[in-house]
Amino acid sequence: MNNIEKLKNLLSNEIIPDLESVIDSIFQDIKDGNEISLGEKEELDELQDMHRECREILIEIEANEIDEAEAKELLGELIEAISD
Repeated sequence: MNNIEKLKNLLSNEIIPDLESVIDSIFQDIKDGNEISLGEKEELDELQDMHRECREILIEIEANEIDEAEAKELLGELIEAISD
């Protein structure tokens, strides 16, 4: 499996579903009438930005706009971010 496929799998199967789960949880709290703090609002904005960026990377992969070197770099950055 090359780095492009690894990146696509990581985004599709782990990162995006995890982001969506956390975002959905925050929106469920809001729907349930719970107020969220300014920090939680900022976290929600950051999570939504990350989600958008991940989706854009998937679109670039599908359009063959990402090469092996770029995929390797992104993969390393994402794995490091997950580890933290």
